[in-house]
Order: sequence, then C-alpha cells, then structure tokens
Amino acid sequence: MQSQTKRLLTAEQLDAMLRASADTGCRVEAELTDGWFNSAYRVRLDDGRPAIVKVAPPADVPVLRYERGIMRTEATVYRQLAAVGGIPLPELIHQGPDFLVISVLDGIPWDKAGDQVPTDRQDALRRELGRITARLHTVRSPDGRFGYPAPEAGLSGADWPTAFSAMVEAILEDAGRWDSPLGIAPDEVRSLAGADALGEVTDAALVHFDLWPGNIFISDGVTADATSDGRPAGVTGLIDHERAFYGDPAAELVSLDFGGGIAPDGPLVAGYLEAGGRLPFGPSLRHRLALYRLYLGLLLVVECGPRGYGADHIASCRRTLDSWAAALRDLTNS
Repeated sequence: MQSQTKRLLTAEQLDAMLRASADTGCRVEAELTDGWFNSAYRVRLDDGRPAIVKVAPPADVPVLRYERGIMRTEATVYRQLAAVGGIPLPELIHQGPDFLVISVLDGIPWDKAGDQVPTDRQDALRRELGRITARLHTVRSPDGRFGYPAPEAGLSGADWPTAFSAMVEAILEDAGRWDSPLGIAPDEVRSLAGADALGEVTDAALVHFDLWPGNIFISDGVTADATSDGRPAGVTGLIDHERAFYGDPAAELVSLDFGGGIAPDGPLVAGYLEAGGRLPFGPSLRHRLALYRLYLGLLLVVECGPRGYGADHIASCRRTLDSWAAALRDLTNS
C-alpha cells in the first residue's frame, strides 16, 4: 500500500543504517509493500539469517497523535510477549533508534491463504487463535496505567475511562488538523464515547488492536493436519504490534471480527475461554464493543489525511464509520 508515511531507503542506505546501530550489514532481497504505515524490507543479514527490517516514518513527516513513538511500543510488546511464552511471534533481533530488525516467520498471512483453507481448518485455526489471544491478554501494563504506552503520545490514564477519553479526544483533534470528513459531529462522538460501562474495566491488559487476518501468519500446510516436515499446521505468528495499548481486552474482538466472526458460540471465543480468558457477553460488553468500533472507525477515516489516501479509500472508510456510529446510536437510545 502506498502511503506518505513510508520511508523509502535504498539498499545502500539500509545497509549503512544497520551497520551504524546493529553492528551488522544486510543485503536487501525485497521491499514488502503490504504494510500501511511503516516501510519494511526483507533482508539477508551478514551472518546469513533472513530478517525483516521495519523502518519508522521520517521524523519530519506528520503522523496521528497515537502513532507517536509506536515503533518503540512494538519493541516493548515483543519483549513482553516473549517473556510470557506460548505466543507465536517473530524474534526481536535488534531495536534501532527508528527501526526494528525481526526474524522471518514461517507460513503466510492468513488473508493470503484465501479459499484454500477448508471450513474445518478455519474453525481449528480460529480456536487456536482464541487461545493465543487469551495468553496475550495475560500481559499487564508494567506501571498499571491504561492507554498507549509511548510517552510521546501522552495518551494514558490511571483508569480506563480517563485513558479512552484521551484517546478519543486525540483522534478528534487529528480530524480537525486534517479536515477529515467524519460525517459525525465531534460533540456527538464525545457524548457517545462517555459510557458508564467503561468503568467496569479495572485491569490494564495488553490489547493488540490490529489482529485482522493480514497480521496473523498461518502455516503453509493449512489444508492438511501437518506441514511437509511433520509439524502441526496452525498459527505461526502475530505481527505488527505497534498499535497496542493497555485497556479492555474485549477491544480485541473488533479487529478479530474481520477474520470470521466473534459469536459467543463460535470457535474463536471457545478457544479464548478454554485458555482462561473472560468474555461476559451481555449489554455492557456489547456497548463497549460498539464504542471500540466507533474509535477504530474514526482512526480509519482520519489516517487517510496524513497517509495521502485517495477518494475511493476515504469513501470506503466513511461507510464503515457511518455504520458503526449508527449501531452505537441505536444501542445508546435503546
């Protein structure tokens, strides 16, 4: 995906950047173009290891408030999840001042597998993903604060209502900065976002908040019970942790819903509950999910400004935001 936030480097520049910080050089094999914010390159390090280098936008390129410092957030999440164990993810090889070097995952992004994954394997993968997500949510904020961890963003609070209110206010300020076509008045957003149900969230759990199928890798042998070398076919890794925050674990369902549904009796929720996760489905949870969908819808529309997306993409994002805002209005007025 083309974006104005992507920092494009030549092979020589990338090699020099690694040598100055990581004490190793690299040979660029390919630019990875699927990402929407950072630039990424598949490289071969001097010691022969394949790796991915993710590069943050240039310092002078404007980004959204919550995006400030998110490269460091991703490195923090990698370290936290590696300490927990049982969560498939790349190895963090090196953290530079404005880039990360991570290992290459086996398998392919789930969205690339398409129709080759039969229904029974889809269900098994969703159940496994639910178990992995529950383990991810056992990670807690190291200082007990809610919201985005990067101090540059300044979007955290001592409780979830305070942090979420700050997050919403920041995206509304960004919307004004880029004259984003929200189709909903900021005062109505503030009114809808001030839900009493948020106060029920008392633990600051790690939330990935971007677990759509493109950020979930599955093994190449998804049509069988095992890969060609005999390993069980399944989820091989989660990527792109930079948008993570500490808050309500139920917010994870918003992006997970893009992969095949989050019904209470579905395989993903079953796996989540099997691994010790808690999802008390009821009016409060439904209201909170509607709030998090509204927030994501705002992000999708407003990010079009700094990234320079075209009219068709903006219109698609607006339709999503309109739908989610209407659903929250209905819940609020019922």
